Amino acid sequence: MSSRVGETEVSGVRIAAVGDLHMRESMRGRFRPALLSLGAHADVLLLAGDLTNGGTLRDTDALCAEIEDLPVPVVAVLGNHDHDRRLGYRISVKLNDIGVHMLDGTAITLLLNGIRLGIAGVMGGSGGFPGHPGNPAEGSMEHRQRFLRGPADAARLRAALESLDCDMRVALMHFAPVVDTLVGENPKIYPGLGCQDLAAAVDAGGAVLAIHGHAHGGTEFGRTPGGVEVRNVSYAVIRTAYRVYEPTHGSGS
Repeated sequence: MSSRVGETEVSGVRIAAVGDLHMRESMRGRFRPALLSLGAHADVLLLAGDLTNGGTLRDTDALCAEIEDLPVPVVAVLGNHDHDRRLGYRISVKLNDIGVHMLDGTAITLLLNGIRLGIAGVMGGSGGFPGHPGNPAEGSMEHRQRFLRGPADAARLRAALESLDCDMRVALMHFAPVVDTLVGENPKIYPGLGCQDLAAAVDAGGAVLAIHGHAHGGTEFGRTPGGVEVRNVSYAVIRTAYRVYEPTHGSGS
């Protein structure tokens, strides 16, 4: 279940990640057995948004039952579906209450195997990519808001990454930062799936790995223009309870 990032000796930090669980009552127990065995395979679990299916508190209860009391720290960002009922704040509170570290333009440093791992997270948003710019002035109010949020969250992500004093920085988001991991989706919807500004933030912020979800029909592997490895960990893409990555170099301050 492991996938290495890079080709040199690993750093000793094993990062498990998954997104787009879309938890609901009918899915209770689907991921729990694999997640309970995380300690043998990983040092931390990152959740890349769309954790609930429809943003309800009932969905959140099913999610909490799935990820409570895991053997490794859990760090998460919300996705767009977690805001479907405008209950994102309450979902975050429930997750915080069971020990999940929720990020939203913020960052956390964890000491894992003697290495200070810094994780900065945002939901992200739309905004488009070179060759796939989209039009933020068209469409619904929600569409326009997502196009505004993409660049705004990119700025927050960069600031959060730069605030970290650590040995290794990882960027966690829901929307995609690069086109590479969208391959398989209809190119017409690329602008709505992510934002090139997120990749610029990853590069400028000194991250060694970027984790995202959202693109269910996309591809797992990608890279920013600056050469940072990007992974689309949507459950529909990786088709397993989590994937493990082992970054091979750090960028600290």
